[in-house]
Amino acid sequence: MAAGLGSRFGGTKQLAVVGADGEAFIDFAIRDAVDAGVGRVVLIVRSDIKDDVQCHIGDRYGDLEISYVCQDEHGPPRAKPWGTAHAVLAAAEEVDGPFVVCNADDYYGRSTYESVVARTSGLEAGQALLGGFRLERTLPEVGEVSRGICTVEADELVSLVETHGISRRQDGSITAAEPPGMLTPDAVASMNFWAFDEQIFDQLEAAFERFARKHDDDENAEFLLPSLVDELMSSSELKVKVIPTDEAWVGVTNPADLEIARRRISELRASL
Repeated sequence: MAAGLGSRFGGTKQLAVVGADGEAFIDFAIRDAVDAGVGRVVLIVRSDIKDDVQCHIGDRYGDLEISYVCQDEHGPPRAKPWGTAHAVLAAAEEVDGPFVVCNADDYYGRSTYESVVARTSGLEAGQALLGGFRLERTLPEVGEVSRGICTVEADELVSLVETHGISRRQDGSITAAEPPGMLTPDAVASMNFWAFDEQIFDQLEAAFERFARKHDDDENAEFLLPSLVDELMSSSELKVKVIPTDEAWVGVTNPADLEIARRRISELRASL
């Protein structure tokens, strides 16, 4: 998914240079996915950045099949993208089997792709996978973040709560502002790394039609993937297995985060 506006970043965050050889986050995503066994890549972009993304990708991936989908060409038109669940729905015509979903502006680590992709081919209707990160390995060095905090029982996702204002205090503790409370370092955090069977598209389409009718006059309403998953789990239409990863997540929110991200990715890639 590469259609985000990057409002706080102030530009096309998906193409910000974070690697020593000019790589953007999207390059590490493609390389690690292909190394894990993915045979085809679908990039969900916006019309206004499609040319820039295509120019960046160029022919650096040889014969790998890469398709481009413009999210803003699907569904009722509006300035702000409809959200991550709608982004996945926009790619429906390009997907013909089980598939992995991830953000193009996050660094997930190679073993995350390996562990999730290895289990994706066996997915059936009503089943999904979620890469589960240790919360402490997703926190920035400074500032507050939002994370999807998961309750997991016997490897199955029971609930996912969007939790805001998470930060590490000077004494090492981790707190959240909304809902307020303390969080443990090993709490399972969702970073939007999923795998689904293609039949999820039928559920996505029906849910988006309901969502669009309800929010057609709200430019800020977002049809979000975690919310859809929670809805489907509540109605017993979907079971999600959590695949744990010890990888460190890296991302940027503001331009000042870039240097930190570059240093962290350099350290992580050096160990491969």
